[in-house]
Amino acid sequence: MTLLSSEHALLFAHAFGVTVSVTAVGLAIAVVLALPLALALRSGRIALVWPARAWVELMRGAPLVVLLFLAYYGGPSFGVVLSATTAGVLGLGLYGAGYFAEIWRLGLDSVPKGEIEAARLLGLSRDQTLVHVQIPRALRLVLPPATGQAINLLKESAVLSVVTVPELTKTAGEIANLTFSAVVPYLVAALLYWVAVEALARAGRAAERRVAAVSRD
Repeated sequence: MTLLSSEHALLFAHAFGVTVSVTAVGLAIAVVLALPLALALRSGRIALVWPARAWVELMRGAPLVVLLFLAYYGGPSFGVVLSATTAGVLGLGLYGAGYFAEIWRLGLDSVPKGEIEAARLLGLSRDQTLVHVQIPRALRLVLPPATGQAINLLKESAVLSVVTVPELTKTAGEIANLTFSAVVPYLVAALLYWVAVEALARAGRAAERRVAAVSRD
């Protein structure tokens, strides 16, 4: 079994940074898009519901690898040329937005109608009720599944290797080819993925405790 050299360790360190950064940016895009999509789905207006539903179903129904191929290899056919990293980040973000939108929609639907009616009786407008009652209440409900989806998105980032993004999986494959041993490189990659997943899970649990504490206050 070939051990990793210091050069390979540096390659893994860089790849770990790439994996974390593309996941973070992709996750940010997904989170920013998710709430407007969820609100559109719940708006009751056909002009908003249909496009939002089509987008969510497309993102949830198409494999991420297909979306990445379309963005990176198909884009030039339409005059859109993206770098591998840009295509990967956008793919992750747009793909994840479909899942996070459904999580937000279900969370908002789960807010007791009595709380909404009470807020309206107190004089809050529909928008004020949404901002001050529904979203804070739903946030506590959506955090656990959102954390799980964020972890899934982190693991899905391995697919970015197909468009040559130098993340952990691609780097492990390259080192395996150089060392003629797949065991150590992929074990290292698995360990680094576990470290990132564990950190994300801990952050999610900390956020849940924080939101729960604020809700009690």
